[in-house]
Amino acid sequence: MSFLLMNTPDPLTLKEALPNFSRITHIFLPINDNRNVHQAEGGTHWSLLLVSVVDRVAFHYDSLHMSNTMHAEIVSRKLARLLGVELRFEDLEDSPQQVNGSDCGVFVCLQMKYLLEKRLLKADAHQQVSMSLARTDINASEGRKRMLQLIEGFRREGEKRRSYVFFCYLGDVQLDADLILCREQTEREPISQSVEKQEPSTDRVKIHR
Repeated sequence: MSFLLMNTPDPLTLKEALPNFSRITHIFLPINDNRNVHQAEGGTHWSLLLVSVVDRVAFHYDSLHMSNTMHAEIVSRKLARLLGVELRFEDLEDSPQQVNGSDCGVFVCLQMKYLLEKRLLKADAHQQVSMSLARTDINASEGRKRMLQLIEGFRREGEKRRSYVFFCYLGDVQLDADLILCREQTEREPISQSVEKQEPSTDRVKIHR
């Protein structure tokens, strides 16, 4: 969605393709620095844009400070036009910083999880919530391990479901075969019964003679 917003001149043309935001309070948008519309998987860095529609503020969390500020601002402006509101853009300088060149995607996932679970879902409707992540420990190494565990769990669950569907399919095939056999036997029954009925009548005639 952020890629579409950033690379579409008029964001209103995307209205039919995007969700209905009329009853949405917050929007999480991963931001990528790719501007090549012919290479959707391009780019070198990810950051997180959290848009509070109710407060009309777009909070930007960048684990390599200032790397994606321009891209996040573009998305924020175009989303504001799409929503028909004014959004104040805040680039949070106290965002947790990564210590290498490969953890940006993990940071986005962990920051999103933290903001959702520890801030937004725990907040009272009338309570002011700080969206700053200052002094928040983001453990990318543990985050990667947890993600791999989740992926492995989903993989195993997928295998179980595929096995169950295949088993049900085999069961349906066996059931269909049983029904066909039963129908064939039923169709043959009247003929055999008529033959059995005719034989006694023939015997009685012979006896009578």
